[in-house]
Amino acid sequence: QVQLVESGGGLVQPGGSLRLSCAASGSIFSINAMDWYRQAPGKERDLVASILSGGATTYTDSVNGRFTISRDNAKNTVYLQMNSLKPEDTAVYYCRMAVYTSLRSRSTYWGQGTQVTVSS
Repeated sequence: QVQLVESGGGLVQPGGSLRLSCAASGSIFSINAMDWYRQAPGKERDLVASILSGGATTYTDSVNGRFTISRDNAKNTVYLQMNSLKPEDTAVYYCRMAVYTSLRSRSTYWGQGTQVTVSS
């Protein structure tokens, strides 16, 4: 079994910064894509940023230039550096990973979510 544990959320003023972390543990052979999603109250869960095992990244337009996704493969950890935060960034943020537990067995796992609130 694989577990994802997130940390780093909190309350921040507009224009401030936060760094989210998500660490995977358990029976891990390798990890392909690592993603960050967010879900605001009353809205669907949306993809924010992705990073592949080779380091290629993609971002949703609303965070491009403000957020940076990165990964540490040795630690099975993904990060989301969030700068110039806006009230509309307020949401629960979830990490998701595509984890190989063996050469031919892959499953998708989610973190428990961490609240990010941007407010003065």
